[in-house]
Amino acid sequence: MINKLTTLFLALFTASLFVACGEQEDPVETLKKDALIQYADLVLANYDDSYNSALTLKQAIDAFLAAPTDAGFEACKTAWLIARNPYGQSEAFRFYGGPIDDADGPEGLINAWPMDENFIDYVQGQPNAGLINSPGSQPVINKSVLVGLNEVLSETAIFTGWHAIEFLLWGQDLSISGPGARPFTDYIVGGGGTAANQDRRGQYLQVAVDLLLEHLAQVRDEWKTSGVYRQEFLNDYSNNEAMGLIFFGLREFTKTEIAGERMFVAFDTQDQEHEHSCFADNTIADLKMNLLGLKNVYYGHYKYSNGIEVSGKSFNDLVEFLDPAKAAAVRVAFEDAEAKMNAIPAPFDQAIANSSVTILPTISALEVLGDRLAEAGKAIGAEF
Repeated sequence: MINKLTTLFLALFTASLFVACGEQEDPVETLKKDALIQYADLVLANYDDSYNSALTLKQAIDAFLAAPTDAGFEACKTAWLIARNPYGQSEAFRFYGGPIDDADGPEGLINAWPMDENFIDYVQGQPNAGLINSPGSQPVINKSVLVGLNEVLSETAIFTGWHAIEFLLWGQDLSISGPGARPFTDYIVGGGGTAANQDRRGQYLQVAVDLLLEHLAQVRDEWKTSGVYRQEFLNDYSNNEAMGLIFFGLREFTKTEIAGERMFVAFDTQDQEHEHSCFADNTIADLKMNLLGLKNVYYGHYKYSNGIEVSGKSFNDLVEFLDPAKAAAVRVAFEDAEAKMNAIPAPFDQAIANSSVTILPTISALEVLGDRLAEAGKAIGAEF
């Protein structure tokens, strides 16, 4: 009897193993799913970091406007420069119709450029230019006014976002070796104030940073666990479709946007108005953060401004598993692009005029990186 029971137990146990094995998911599909979840997590972390950094910027601006001083103005500029780092990395999530770029996406209100600054405030030779200096025709400065005007008169009529705030902090860049030099006294109302309409300038700056926070929160919240887009991205698309969106975006951002729009156009036109952060001379830092954002996505890693790190299964893990040669090619392409980017001397407006020996090789390296990322995506089944 004992032998029969033992035999029956062994048979049932063996059968259960076969069932369990039959129900196990393909390890490649499991890795794809894990990498996509990690992607969603790092997107959320990056946008959360960007929002919190912009909140620090708002706090600096509020404090400065309450009692304008040179030190307070410098604190605003420092906060802007720090806040640009996480946002620059987040741009690797663009160009595939996600919540930053879809029909309702706020990208054009967050980071549109290049901008004609004379739509906002005075410029050299035009002391009365801009909305700020038009209280008669535009008496109210509020969120709906700025959003309603943004990119309406022309693509360069930018009234909101990072670069509007940048211009309000630095002013025009009229220097060969440094950024713009707007005086903090442009915000002093009454005696000691420079330019005109100082109260409206302060109001504009405050409204612009409030809008920036709202739009960053809008994108961030779509990637929360309860976010509509995150649920759609992880549940409605197949793994290969979702990866296709990501790798299409990586290729477009690398080749068309960074190498093309952000570097070659500026180099080709020799026009500093076509550099990304022309007022603060922060363009090279922007480009480096863009490249780091690409690396974050591919390697499944994000480091908050406060040092906290988010890591997990990555697309590189998939490529290493399925095609080690392509993984190695991506790694080499990243190393080459980073080395060449780091060789570009600051400021960028002078580099495009005097350092073609560093600009053009970097553009070529980014184009190669875009191709290698696309090849890696196809190797793991990304559909694009």
